[in-house]
Amino acid sequence: MNHTAEKSPFDLSGKTAAVTGASRGIGLGIALGLVNAGASVVALQRGPLAPELAVAAEKAGVSAAAVHVDLASEESVAAATAETLAGRQIDILVNNAGTQIRHDATEFPLSDFDRVMAINTRAVFQLCQGFGTPMVERGGGKIINMASLLTFQGGLRVPAYAASKGAVAQLTKALCNEWAPRGVNVNAVAPGYIATDMNEALLADSQRHEQISVRIPAARWGTGGDLAGAVVFLASPAADYIHGVVLPVDGGWLAR
Repeated sequence: MNHTAEKSPFDLSGKTAAVTGASRGIGLGIALGLVNAGASVVALQRGPLAPELAVAAEKAGVSAAAVHVDLASEESVAAATAETLAGRQIDILVNNAGTQIRHDATEFPLSDFDRVMAINTRAVFQLCQGFGTPMVERGGGKIINMASLLTFQGGLRVPAYAASKGAVAQLTKALCNEWAPRGVNVNAVAPGYIATDMNEALLADSQRHEQISVRIPAARWGTGGDLAGAVVFLASPAADYIHGVVLPVDGGWLAR
């Protein structure tokens, strides 16, 4: 007698995910996690497909492709969305990419403020709208936005980033309210201190690095792989009844 093995609730076989900024750091870690869970991946980014992602996809027997996008440009985001949706269904959207610009608040150029908001907030909404509309129409899909510890805290010398990531949380909740009844899950993940290029200034500042590290109960900075598990979970059937949450993946930082 043949018994069909029951699929794991975390299995993403047959699904296709669009991930912004998957060339390195957190985005690459997330894309690798999705591939290893069985999903095909389209990486929306400025550069070519990361070699590690291409190798992992081939090994997993899924596809991986890169689509060029400049998230600061409304036209580029629209074109990349159309190209990604041409001939394929996107089941999972991960809005990972973001930018960070630091200045004292008294000297923060409005042009830099606008750039951070355009990439971290406006582009996230535009992508949610572009990929979310077909999800709503067919009654299913998963959207995972990238929040931050600065969704909850104010930070120092980063007023634009803090504002943009606070907005991501509210956008996540607003879209949840409209789209949850239509079968689309919209959630966010808030990374703690992750050892990536964006944080190289903090990593290089021995005093600040020590101040941060002492406050992390897990006693280490996070990695891209640490974020992958949370994103795979939220993208999977295991999270079908989770809507509108901002999930900290921070080694316990917010609890300290």
